[in-house]
Amino acid sequence: MVSERVSAGLGDLSAGEVLDFVERRHAARLDAERDILTAAYQWAVLHHPDALPPGDKRGRARARRVGGAGTPLVTEHAAAAFGARVQTSPYGARRLIADAVDLVLRLPRLWAGVEAGTVRVPHARHVADATRDLTEDEAAWVDAEVVEAADGRLAWARFEALVEGKVAAAAPEAARRREEAAARERCARMARVNKHGMATFVITTDALTVAGIDATVTAVAERLQERMPDASVNDRRAAAAALLLNTDAHTTPGQRGEGVDVTVGPREPRVRLYLHLYADSPVARLEGHGPITVGTIVEALAGTAARVSVTPVLDLAGQAPVDAYEIPARLREAVRLIHPGDVFPFAASTRRAMDLDHAVPYSEGGPTAVGNLGPLTRTHHRIKTHAGWEARHPFPGIVIWRDPYGAFYLVDPTGTRRVTPLTGDDVPTRVDIVATRFLLDYAAA
Repeated sequence: MVSERVSAGLGDLSAGEVLDFVERRHAARLDAERDILTAAYQWAVLHHPDALPPGDKRGRARARRVGGAGTPLVTEHAAAAFGARVQTSPYGARRLIADAVDLVLRLPRLWAGVEAGTVRVPHARHVADATRDLTEDEAAWVDAEVVEAADGRLAWARFEALVEGKVAAAAPEAARRREEAAARERCARMARVNKHGMATFVITTDALTVAGIDATVTAVAERLQERMPDASVNDRRAAAAALLLNTDAHTTPGQRGEGVDVTVGPREPRVRLYLHLYADSPVARLEGHGPITVGTIVEALAGTAARVSVTPVLDLAGQAPVDAYEIPARLREAVRLIHPGDVFPFAASTRRAMDLDHAVPYSEGGPTAVGNLGPLTRTHHRIKTHAGWEARHPFPGIVIWRDPYGAFYLVDPTGTRRVTPLTGDDVPTRVDIVATRFLLDYAAA
């Protein structure tokens, strides 16, 4: 049953009017976040030790720097009262104040965007937190590199990956030290949180070893399919892992590992890894893992007996379309390189196992070509197919979407932006022209 409050306020609105209402309230929420962040900075100013009464020696002695290098001291307990007003703990409020201080004093481009309303507060705060251990110059470089994408165009997981990569590139030696520290934290243990009769066993080691473990579990799980025909893939994988760890399943019986021949070493299956290297950059990107310094990946490859093959870059411009609905592997790889993630507006997925959607359906004359294909998760594919969303690919790497209520979104490798059709006073760009044609084509239909 619809409550009286809802029926009285929104009950008479159409679907489009409800969306307009939500958009206005969302804008008000963004304004409120900006105001709270600004107030957090002012709170830090008011609680600098020099702003205390002359006799307050304890507050002065316990002051601490909550932000990064170059930021002023803030009294020890300043965050508590502020946090209570915004319904968060002193710890949460201290982080908020630290982010505000860093943005104003160390990340001026992001702060200017926050004040202008072009940078989202959560995005700006994430960069402040991620750059806290950098020098002022290093933080300023990251500031300039990520400010354009901090307006919400990227899904959160992809923005996190962008910031992580830029932080590593800004301070590669620090990134290297973090990797060395992480390498010392290898473990194989029972997870602390286990619920509902289920438990988790965690193995933490380098990415190449984990890829080998994953491939071995996959191979054994496939062999178990005949014995477990009704089991799910995950059930067979769990059984495969247990089988590999069961010493009775090995040729030399034993208990608690005594019967395992440790001189044999781990299995060395064929593993395909996708490593993206960039000219003059000390940081590479390992798909499924994230940014990693080139030195670390070289050492990992040198320390394994795996055979490494290099696949050359595809000629994206030379991918001829095919006269069929089915998509060959070469086109799939080309589309993956053009579209590194799900092309639905604000989508987060960057995994390889996605559907490749014909923007213009094949049954309606849409070609099976890189200029008409884009990766979508199955859910987003179903939305496009059944919920009235439409898409066009005006240029390689750019997708323009129209939702069922007439809003347009532009998706490219930098993320998602809302776009509007041209008015009489606008100077059109190529994307504007395509979006307007899309609108006119839709109206004509």
